Amino acid sequence: MDRVFSTYRYVNQPLSTVTLSAIRDAGITKIELFCSGAHFDYSSTEAIRDLSNWLQERGIELHSLHSPTQRDTAGRHESGTPISISDGERTRRLDAVDEVKRAIDVAERIPFKYLVQHLGSSRQSADPRFIDAAFNSLEHLAIFAKQRGVTIAVENTPNELGAPQSLLNFIKETHLHDLRFCFDTGHANIEGGIPAAFELMRERVVTTHIHDNHGEDDEHLLPYEGKIDWDATLQLFVDAPHNLPIVLELKESATPSDVLGKARATFDRIENELESKRPSPTQS
Repeated sequence: MDRVFSTYRYVNQPLSTVTLSAIRDAGITKIELFCSGAHFDYSSTEAIRDLSNWLQERGIELHSLHSPTQRDTAGRHESGTPISISDGERTRRLDAVDEVKRAIDVAERIPFKYLVQHLGSSRQSADPRFIDAAFNSLEHLAIFAKQRGVTIAVENTPNELGAPQSLLNFIKETHLHDLRFCFDTGHANIEGGIPAAFELMRERVVTTHIHDNHGEDDEHLLPYEGKIDWDATLQLFVDAPHNLPIVLELKESATPSDVLGKARATFDRIENELESKRPSPTQS
């Protein structure tokens, strides 16, 4: 099982060698890097070079990047200006595409497999204008990413445009067959339930965002701290067409100071449960 820790937990502070060392000391050797200027300046050649050196020194692999969702204006993620590749205004949309390309370009120095991408911003409806804007953006971005060895994995998000059925329809209508999906358990749990969402997305899911909640708010809790049925969810993962990495995506406000110790214990528990659900060689 691939254990991946998202730096979203530290998005409101600069990524540092101290944080990376703590992640490695917890036995985690892969990360998903959240692209926020206040956290990591993905447009800076110097910052990318430093990160490459830091990762190599600690034996950490960059599994994926989370595409930027806003442009920081005051040094903190929540204070930024939202950007969306499905923006109905052409200038803003092209600006968003350029921002995403800057993130993908990190692969020129630090290889990674997946760019996790939101189809739209929060509360964005599945308006045909937005769908057309997303198509224009992703048609270009998918090629740009592929040239750098990166696959774009579109994430299910708690809005109409990012709903699993909308994502599936988007692929069918646009024929952008190079796109894959990132399955987010927390978002699925507050928007119709995990089994139904996963069934729609399962053929294209290649990576995940794993976190828990109580069914109403996007809390980003550690698994087993909310109301998600993890026994049923992990069975879905075992039965999926691809071996799925477990990417913990936690919020700073929702996790304790000893989060990495708890993350390690959670990874252990999930791995044990996944192994117990896999058929033995005599059963296969």
